[in-house]
Amino acid sequence: MKVTALIPARLSSSRFDRKLMMDLCGKSVILRTYEAVVNTNLFDSVYVVTEDEEIYNEIHNSGGNSILSKNQHESGSDRIAEACESISSDAFVNIQGDEPFIDSNSLKKLVEELHNSDYVSLMIKISEIQEIENPNNVKVIVNNDNYALYFSRSVIPFCRDSNSDFVDYYKHIGVYGFKKQSLIDFSKTNPSKLELSEKIEAIRIIENGNKIKMIETDFLGVGIDTKEDLASAITLWLKK
Repeated sequence: MKVTALIPARLSSSRFDRKLMMDLCGKSVILRTYEAVVNTNLFDSVYVVTEDEEIYNEIHNSGGNSILSKNQHESGSDRIAEACESISSDAFVNIQGDEPFIDSNSLKKLVEELHNSDYVSLMIKISEIQEIENPNNVKVIVNNDNYALYFSRSVIPFCRDSNSDFVDYYKHIGVYGFKKQSLIDFSKTNPSKLELSEKIEAIRIIENGNKIKMIETDFLGVGIDTKEDLASAITLWLKK
């Protein structure tokens, strides 16, 4: 099975504008992420998909693969769906452009599960109350077979009793795997009401009756959403 990694990328960001073009120890964040994905050696090909010529040129001029998308899109998965129709591949993995410390072991598990599932994503167990209550962290609850039941920025599950030791909380990591036709089908459905309310694209999949297999990982990574995150990433990169 041929698997392609697609990295949706755009310059504008509500919390940290132009973050993907910020310098991370000599190279831009988006170029660092692209190179990290390539270096996992898990994919037959890797592309950055963007509506911004500046990002396109950043990758292209560095010898990488980049696709200039034609339209604005509701989500990163909608963006890569446009690109996937022109790429000969059986499955695609959507990786965020602000993740230069990507974990190859987690991606390997996700790619392996794509042989069995149309939709796959990642989650990590969290226990700190600040992390659980933070609306910037998307939480996911799953059934006994680790298929997603729901995603929310609210605390799920809600624990009515004060003793919540028996409850596990999981943070959704925004890496998605799709069979090719499943990705195309996703893009042809309109954003769902719950998706628009929560601003979580994965909800569209389950709200339309499909299943997302969740893979548990113990690697959180360093997503760059703020200037403080970038400072932390620089410190970590220098140690690396």
